[in-house]
Amino acid sequence: MTPERLDVEDALPRMQALSSRLWTPEARHHPGQLAWSAAYGEPDVLDLGPVFAADDAWAWLESRDWLEVCGTDPASVEAVVAAALEEADDEVHASTLETETAVVQVLGAAGFGEVELPWFTHHLLDLADLPPVSLPEAYAVRAVAPGEHEERAAVHRAAWSATSRVTGTAYRRLMATPPYRPGTDHVVIAPDGAWVASCCVWLDEETGVALVEPVGCVEEHRRLGLATAASVSALTAARELGATQGLVCPRGDDDYPAPARLYQGIGFRPGARTRTWRLSRGSR
Repeated sequence: MTPERLDVEDALPRMQALSSRLWTPEARHHPGQLAWSAAYGEPDVLDLGPVFAADDAWAWLESRDWLEVCGTDPASVEAVVAAALEEADDEVHASTLETETAVVQVLGAAGFGEVELPWFTHHLLDLADLPPVSLPEAYAVRAVAPGEHEERAAVHRAAWSATSRVTGTAYRRLMATPPYRPGTDHVVIAPDGAWVASCCVWLDEETGVALVEPVGCVEEHRRLGLATAASVSALTAARELGATQGLVCPRGDDDYPAPARLYQGIGFRPGARTRTWRLSRGSR
């Protein structure tokens, strides 16, 4: 089989459809995570690589040294990985869930070995068990309105980094990328009217799984429960639209434990963790 080579913009709906069809708690990819990765920055800044797609698998060079792979059929996975490696750098990394047996086996056969890097744990929550939204006095939470891309990008940058790739132009593009919905993208407003925390939730209608990605709170307003409030509020909105399960993927190693504590405080419980793999081929 010869995989089709596509730009990520053209391939994204196909990638999302396969990730949705193959979704289980043991699968790594969610349509919302793919949308975020493909559109959180402006195209010339992200410089995303091509996608190699077959009927039952795809491999995406998110960059020339980073490979994302989705599929459960070993022959299809092998074909798309081989095609991607033809255009990858001599050293390339990939991340999988430990439960993605077919992908792990294909990467191993291709020469990838596991390396120790920061890892992430998928956490799941039955949305019937969501707690109520709780905010300090005079703070409020609401959904983002269409056209508020500049303000939404600004609160993300304030919470994460002034060098973040999330610009207003990029966020406007993100808001046009399915399955984004303004109604499940929530911000917390401080008493002075400033936007100080945010959470975007991506609902996959096919599976009922609502992914939390990303969450942030500006430094001056941390430790007040605002990131939790934004997350619960956005997940509650997703539940009202038919979501049944929440998903979030915080760091799992001991160097950055705060996000996992936040989500576990909401009721999320850890499942499978990621593993990172590296292929080093030397100069070809």
